[in-house]
Amino acid sequence: MKRLTPCRDCRRPVLWTITEAGKRLAVNPDPDPAGNTAVRCGGTGAWRSRRPSDELPVMGWERVHMPHVATCHARTVRLALPAGVASLDAHRRRRNR
Repeated sequence: MKRLTPCRDCRRPVLWTITEAGKRLAVNPDPDPAGNTAVRCGGTGAWRSRRPSDELPVMGWERVHMPHVATCHARTVRLALPAGVASLDAHRRRRNR
């Protein structure tokens, strides 16, 4: 059984998975053929996710889901900054090149 929790930003339900690297990844709960994450329920009931590749494609027991960060409406909307507050996004982009 999928245990869904609401997204903190948009309040839509998400399924939390554990990646091969041991990190947590939120995915949309319904399978999506446009997605890029293979999801399966492990033997302990934990939901596991991985990125399919040519060497290891999606297996029959896995379903393809879309990562929630790609569809979260609250993250795509940029809020206007209050007066007197500077955005550091441009500086961070230049520094990380």
